[in-house]
Amino acid sequence: MEVQTEDAPLNGVESSANSTAKSGKKKVKRKNKSKNIGTSSSQEMSLGRENNKLAEVALSPSGKLNGISESDLCEDPVDTVRDKLEKGLKLKGQNGIINGTITSADEHPAEVKSKSSTAKKRHRNRQKSKSQQQLAAASENSSDLAQAKVDAGSSTEQKSEIKSVALIATVPVKEIPLVEEPAKPEIIYQVYESELQMPSIMSLIQKDLSEPYSIYTYRYFIHNWPRLCFLALHQERCVGAIVCKLDIHRQNVRRGYIAMLAVDKDYRKLKIGTTLVQKAIQAMLEDNADEVVLETEITNRPALRLYENLGFVRDKRLFHYYLNGVDALRLKLWFR
Repeated sequence: MEVQTEDAPLNGVESSANSTAKSGKKKVKRKNKSKNIGTSSSQEMSLGRENNKLAEVALSPSGKLNGISESDLCEDPVDTVRDKLEKGLKLKGQNGIINGTITSADEHPAEVKSKSSTAKKRHRNRQKSKSQQQLAAASENSSDLAQAKVDAGSSTEQKSEIKSVALIATVPVKEIPLVEEPAKPEIIYQVYESELQMPSIMSLIQKDLSEPYSIYTYRYFIHNWPRLCFLALHQERCVGAIVCKLDIHRQNVRRGYIAMLAVDKDYRKLKIGTTLVQKAIQAMLEDNADEVVLETEITNRPALRLYENLGFVRDKRLFHYYLNGVDALRLKLWFR
């Protein structure tokens, strides 16, 4: 019995505690609900304010929202927006340009594309023609510059020529006396005629020969072969002479021999020596000569040149041939 009396009050305390806990929970739930309601209402209020602001921003001064009037908004908004987009895509300017292309009311899109491609081609052709014109102009300018340089050079040359002509005109011209060339003397060639011509022949030859000959040497050649002795006379003066002979050599060869040739110093370079040798050779050929020989000093270059020009060939060198110790060259000319 005593246990029951003690348990009863404990149960009462637990029930009161439970009731208080339940009432506290209900209060907390109510508070949370009020808070949620407050937050949702505040969010709705903020969203409404933002919508109002956006509506105010979207509205234009003419009372249109995004280019759509209030009357159009009353209708179906999707249709109105589609119509506006189509109109925007097909906006036509004052010059008939739609979206940057020139069109007419009845043109097809394919025609518009072809026209745009032709316009591009024309633009390219114009650019090419412009570049070609620029190149041509540049080449013309370069040619003009070159021509200008040439003209400048020619003008300077002309100026220099004019100056030189003017200087020549101002300088007094002195009369230069004309030097008349001396007339060539008339040389007469003849065959030896008499003993009276012997002194003039000897005096002419002894001037140039390297060794003296006696009168008997001259007489040996001239008296035996007078037809092979020729004289060159100028105004009855002996200016050139040649002495030759023709005999049998080694029993079967008719050999001609030029023993002496001399020309006065004042009458050289007149082809007198060449003419005398030619006359002597012609006379030897008339006597059936087979060859002609002669000796001359190896240092006598004018005589060597004269004989070699007439066809003579160097046959042999004769050492210390002359009395002065100079070597001689034997020259030979063959007829057969």
